[in-house]
Amino acid sequence: MASRGANVVLSRANRMRQTLQSALEASVLELEDVSYQHAGHAGVEKGANETHFNVKIVSPKFEGQSLVKRHRMVYDLLSDELKSGLHALSIVAKAPKETGS
Repeated sequence: MASRGANVVLSRANRMRQTLQSALEASVLELEDVSYQHAGHAGVEKGANETHFNVKIVSPKFEGQSLVKRHRMVYDLLSDELKSGLHALSIVAKAPKETGS
């Protein structure tokens, strides 16, 4: 018998969270869906949701990496989402030493 959760479809936010957490071993990972702020803008299909996100991530994998490289890492990890309706990301990507904690 199949497990109960076998047919569960994850939201884009949950898929993004799992992908980023797994690959970047984040100590902080905050995703904010701000799609509602972009309703009606060009490039956003009517009725589309989960298209625009703010992402804040703190990861040891960002140590010694330039801001551009950090952003590229995030974009590369989310490439499937970007191909399937994710329209925009605002990214804050820091190494643990940069957080002041």
